[in-house]
Amino acid sequence: MKFFNLIVFSLLVYNLVLASPIKKKCYVKNKKNAAESSENSEVSEKMNQYEIDHINTLDSYLSECTILLRKNGDFPIGKSTKQVYLYGNGVRKTIKGGTGSGDVNSRSFDTIEQAFTKAGFEILSKDYLDEYDKVYTKAKDEFKKKVQSETTDPMSLMGVVMPEPDYDIPYAKEGDLAIYVLARISGEGSDRQAVKGDVYLTETERKMILDLAKGFKKFILVLNTGGAVDLSGIDEVENILLLSQLGVNTSKTLVDIITGDKYPSGKLATTWTKFEDYQTIGNMAQIDDTDYKEGIYVGYRYFDTENIDVMYPFGFGLGYTDFEFDVKSAKLSGEKFEVKASVTNVGKYKGKEVLEVYLSKPGTTIDEPYQILVGFAKSKELSPKKKDDLKINFKLSDFASYDAKTATYFLDKGDYVVRIGNSSRNTVPCGVIKVDKRINVKKVENKMGKPEFEDYVPEGKRKQEDLSGVKVFKLKASSIKEKVVKYNDKYEISEGVKALSNEEKAKLVIGAFQDGPASVIGSASITAAGAAGETARVADLKPVVMADGPAGLRLAKDYFIDKYGAHSTSGSMPESMVEFLPDAIKAMFTAKPEIPEGTEILHQYTTAIPIGTAIAQSWNRKFAELCGDIVGSEMELFKVQLWLAPALNIHRSILCGRNFEYYSEDPLISGAFAASITKGVQKHNNTFVTIKHYAANNQETNRYLNSSNVSERALREIYLKGFEIAVRESQPKAVMTSYNLINGVHTNESKELTNDILRNEFGFEGIVMTDWVVGLGGSTKYSGPTPYNVIKATGDIYMPGSKADYEAVLKALEDGTLSLEELEMSASRIYNLSKEIFN
Repeated sequence: MKFFNLIVFSLLVYNLVLASPIKKKCYVKNKKNAAESSENSEVSEKMNQYEIDHINTLDSYLSECTILLRKNGDFPIGKSTKQVYLYGNGVRKTIKGGTGSGDVNSRSFDTIEQAFTKAGFEILSKDYLDEYDKVYTKAKDEFKKKVQSETTDPMSLMGVVMPEPDYDIPYAKEGDLAIYVLARISGEGSDRQAVKGDVYLTETERKMILDLAKGFKKFILVLNTGGAVDLSGIDEVENILLLSQLGVNTSKTLVDIITGDKYPSGKLATTWTKFEDYQTIGNMAQIDDTDYKEGIYVGYRYFDTENIDVMYPFGFGLGYTDFEFDVKSAKLSGEKFEVKASVTNVGKYKGKEVLEVYLSKPGTTIDEPYQILVGFAKSKELSPKKKDDLKINFKLSDFASYDAKTATYFLDKGDYVVRIGNSSRNTVPCGVIKVDKRINVKKVENKMGKPEFEDYVPEGKRKQEDLSGVKVFKLKASSIKEKVVKYNDKYEISEGVKALSNEEKAKLVIGAFQDGPASVIGSASITAAGAAGETARVADLKPVVMADGPAGLRLAKDYFIDKYGAHSTSGSMPESMVEFLPDAIKAMFTAKPEIPEGTEILHQYTTAIPIGTAIAQSWNRKFAELCGDIVGSEMELFKVQLWLAPALNIHRSILCGRNFEYYSEDPLISGAFAASITKGVQKHNNTFVTIKHYAANNQETNRYLNSSNVSERALREIYLKGFEIAVRESQPKAVMTSYNLINGVHTNESKELTNDILRNEFGFEGIVMTDWVVGLGGSTKYSGPTPYNVIKATGDIYMPGSKADYEAVLKALEDGTLSLEELEMSASRIYNLSKEIFN
């Protein structure tokens, strides 16, 4: 069986977690005797002040993540209406975030039905909701039987999501106010499917939505989704709100928006359109090799270049009010271009507006997309008739193109058109920058290999436009000095590491382990219950504790402490990841430990922030930093030093199961928001981030052993660009490599990716860890990585760690496959991190 060894590993994990012979207490906040503990006990306990403060902080901003895709003026409804028909799967099965590592254990969570009830609404559709619960339960049981009967690999069902079922339940077709909440969930381990009930609406959903839109005086479709769905065929629906998945206060935010206490002010960070519109030049979700043949033409870069009539373009979003913008001035100082514009509220409600600046390159000697985003700004809250002045600037060299033939970032000769607007499809030119000759910006080396195909190049020529009246600027070549990267950085070896034995050095580069296999899921720490892992205790070093994200700090909500450490009272993996596994295998992950009578049950509650995509939809970097601030303060509270987030992979395809964790189809948005969150976390005492997954991790299908085959140019302009921005702006303490290979080489075994590009080119100064590598085998084309090759590539720690990994490093050291210097360099970075934190 393909993942047989993973199953064997899993069988041992449960006993391993309970038998780890390390004595260490973790921070506790609330206490309860085991006999008194109940499933809902946390709801009745008094909330901690930090929980209240963090929820209130989020509450002030969450509506900024939401977007009106359509509006007709019927909303908000005000305070007088107190009866509502609620329909759809998201009413009682409201989704606050995705599955897997993205699932955060907050104290409690209200569904949309509960939130409307608490706000004093009478729910007139309870009969429908009760019947839907029965339909869903039956469909889930049937789906479980179906997928289990069709697979020969039970572990392939980990993370599988059931498409929404069709059904026939009576519902009211006319009335005063109806809301249909359409929910979609996805997550770790499984990609989305282009089927009804996932990307497409079901026949039931479509019919109900159209009936409600026709028969009710006021109707709105609400999208409680982490990614795009195909909204074609419902043109009659005049009000559509993209609520997204906003963490702990998702449902309250919807009530506030409907009543008018809050207003939407977000913009799309990824294009939403008919599924058939998305590019099929490159393939997706292949087992062995996924070919990125589309090259740099990802998302709006493709749509805008090919002039495809999309439904909702990148950067688009409506609010309750309307805005006009006016360009006030533009100037070029050296290579920095600056535009000033005013935004005026010309509607009837309060609101905020986003202005976006795009750059159209000349494409004289190299093909270019029609435009790329180079800057953005969000206004303050504006009452009707009020205005705000915004200033946006960028440096041309930050958006240089990559010439793979000469391994050079450069500015092509020709005219660079700068545009400003409120979506990629609604802009006006505000300046033309003339470049008289090619300017080389940075000389590097091609590092990442070459795929067996040439990148897509659009056939059509760019349409001519009238630029008369647009101010023209001339760039002086002398304003940009060419940089030449030298790949000769030397890394100091700590004297403390030199004094260690080879065995101790080897333990430093392997995640903390006991005698037994690696933990299959990110819950291996015994210092903080539910944390993902930790570094080894070597000599006098204290362990650096790592906890998952990315939508908050993921720890066990209920736990106990014994002489071995801290242990969760629940299973080792979220229920959402294992619900369709065969019962015998599922029991391995969900079985609860035997807790001795009289043992104290302790509680730790963390705050679920919005998913990454929702944060990016705010286009508000201050809010992103506040989200990081919340996480950082809770890390301090619960003694966690490394947060395994933010994740900033590109939305290459809407089918990627983990897109909800990631920010955007655009690298500037991705890098900017990762940097802002990093700043928020790292302003706290000894709390740091781990940006991930480095790099080109854009599918969950065979994520461990799939090769992303991509050109050097596309890597550097699209898939590595966000990481470069985040590193240069915020210097994250850690980077996590991805599971996948790039052009046939594992990312965690690529010295070119880790040392040459990340450390030498980007200037990264922290540690590099692997994702949680477990023993995998099978008949796929590529084999798995090895710990010693990761260390040779200047990776610093192989996670989550096992005795076999440790022994493999020692053997490689003994036979000369791994040099002592290579081992000591990586061990030094882990050693120095622990010393920095705990000394």
